[in-house]
Amino acid sequence: MKSIALLTILTLASLPLGLLPASAANQEMGDKEAIFNNAKGFVDAFEKGDAKAVAAFWAEDGDYVDLDGRHLQGRTAIEDAFKEFFKENKGLKLRIDVKSVRFVTPDVAIEDGTSSVIPPDGAPPNPASYTNVHVKKGGQWVLQSVREAPYTPPGSYEHLHGLDWAVGEWVDEGNGPEIDHVTFEWSEDGNFLISTQDVTVKDTLVSRATEWIGWDPATSQIHSWSFVADGSVGENTWSADGDQWIIKTNATLPNGKKLAATNIIARKGPDAITWQSKDRTLDGKALPNVAEIKMKRVPK
Repeated sequence: MKSIALLTILTLASLPLGLLPASAANQEMGDKEAIFNNAKGFVDAFEKGDAKAVAAFWAEDGDYVDLDGRHLQGRTAIEDAFKEFFKENKGLKLRIDVKSVRFVTPDVAIEDGTSSVIPPDGAPPNPASYTNVHVKKGGQWVLQSVREAPYTPPGSYEHLHGLDWAVGEWVDEGNGPEIDHVTFEWSEDGNFLISTQDVTVKDTLVSRATEWIGWDPATSQIHSWSFVADGSVGENTWSADGDQWIIKTNATLPNGKKLAATNIIARKGPDAITWQSKDRTLDGKALPNVAEIKMKRVPK
């Protein structure tokens, strides 16, 4: 489907109106409602293929930069572009997902979000990111400026950035023959945090595990998958509790037995953590807890 850029106009956004004087709060609420009503009218006009009605939501001197970088200046140019677009594309639907709306002044509002033109034949939607500038002229809210850009789906990093502090190398502070060594690093695409966990005894590697930590959109939780050199595999869910991370672990051992545990990583400053494992069971039978291990960051 040939694409013309989109549009959008907004929607109500949550603002702390209770912090504003009553008259200002009431005015802002009324302005939001007016912008919201414009949005509904805009979608109706677009889905009817009415180019004149669509363009009427812009100011006379408003402008529009579409996904192809084409700059349309003035309401007449915008109307002509939509006429051509609707002539070639029938039965389209429009979806708007608003991320934010803020009032810069009582007469200027800025809206950011994503929009999608949905074809009638079941083809994938054509998404775009947008920024709209609404201005109030003669008591009416109109679009002064619309800017579109290619839509880039959000990655998982935004959900994992709370683990930024872990990136680097960590080593067991204990004096015994068994030493734990852990590294955390970001995957190239930034969607996963990759951890390598080694256990050595008198400088001999006795165990190595690799863990991929990511975001599970199905459960809206941080989820990880671990693989041990002996063939054990595990799945883990992560949740934050202050300076602690609670990790619920379920693993399958090479002999088929099921190991469950609650592992806790606690931050003790920027360069120190503790790790412990409790509530451990093997095929449902209780196991002893693992004593707390203190670890320090290895200087770069």
